[in-house]
Amino acid sequence: MRTMLGPALEDGIRLAGGPRLSERDVACAFYGDLYFEAGTRSTGLDLPPWDESDVEDGIEVELLAAWWKQAARVDEAVTGPHEDGTRGLVGYGTSRVLLSQRVREALDALAGSQFFGRVSDRLLIFALKQVRRYLTEPELREAVRGRLADEITDETSVLVAHSLGSVVAYEALHANPDWPVTDLVTLGSPLGLRGVVHDRLDPPPVDGVGPWPGGIRRWTNIADRGDIVALPDTLADHFGPREGELRITDLRITNGTRMHDLTRYLTARKTGEAITKGLLDPGSSKGGEKR
Repeated sequence: MRTMLGPALEDGIRLAGGPRLSERDVACAFYGDLYFEAGTRSTGLDLPPWDESDVEDGIEVELLAAWWKQAARVDEAVTGPHEDGTRGLVGYGTSRVLLSQRVREALDALAGSQFFGRVSDRLLIFALKQVRRYLTEPELREAVRGRLADEITDETSVLVAHSLGSVVAYEALHANPDWPVTDLVTLGSPLGLRGVVHDRLDPPPVDGVGPWPGGIRRWTNIADRGDIVALPDTLADHFGPREGELRITDLRITNGTRMHDLTRYLTARKTGEAITKGLLDPGSSKGGEKR
């Protein structure tokens, strides 16, 4: 993981005119294996033969509906969930047959989108289940956050978090306000998705506004306009400002056809600039970037 992501991160920092990093300056928190039984392989080829009947009502359906709606909004090739006069996915909780039919329509629609065009049903359903399990299984949630905690050192100043990892980072920073992290950089983050993610955060929002995480001084959120996982693509209105300091800085970039791809995010100049700012801030110690 470090071999793959380190060069991409260094490219973004280099574009921003930032400092050269050594291998010890960068660490990566990996937790994907926690979603599989010990001793089993964790690749897309080894996933169960899931289909529409395996998408569970509740978080999984709600998240799929949000992706479908956003895909139709940003990709004209995708027919939206309401364009045929039906009610979409939400609302079929009392009929498993009808729900499965609509889930199948959603999966087929997303298969024709630029975003999910190369993603199998199994991988897409796994992504739904990964979010649902993190938000509803306390022991798994604790173990995932523990993987991040294992990578934090006394010199860690910048925390870079992608996708569901941004939820993990946000919650871990709250649970560890003594961490030396001064800068949080979130990429393709679903932290602001109300109902599905935002309302289930730990700690929960107050009057719809999430509290500022830990002791960080700056939070930069970066999203591709076509990244349908980054819902919404701005976070400033969803999280309160830290007392006496600036709110979240929301930035948009273009990742081409790989909208949610982590390496594309890391090689972007705006990402490099946000990381460099944390590294060169005279008020913070020079440390590594953690994903």
